[in-house]
Amino acid sequence: MTPGSPGQPGTPGQPGTPGPSGQRDAGLARERTSLAWTRTAISFAAVGGVVLKREVVPGLILLVLVPVIYVLGRQAYSRPGKLKLVTGTIVAVALVALIVAVTH
Repeated sequence: MTPGSPGQPGTPGQPGTPGPSGQRDAGLARERTSLAWTRTAISFAAVGGVVLKREVVPGLILLVLVPVIYVLGRQAYSRPGKLKLVTGTIVAVALVALIVAVTH
């Protein structure tokens, strides 16, 4: 392969490599972040569904938290300044889920 050919690592235009201006493609990072928040909400929905089969109230609590997680994740995606608030909220929700899972 010759330098700069499409299959060679480190060539501009590949995901994660600097382009002609020397900046990385920030759009891919945003897309990965968005997908990660979506996966987190789906995971909470799955856990809520499993808990719901055994205990109704804790399962409903977890299912009610799913849209909250999704919306907060979208805010972090669109407004990076709120990342600390969103991260703290997600940690708190995860702790609640852990407490519910351990106690029931």
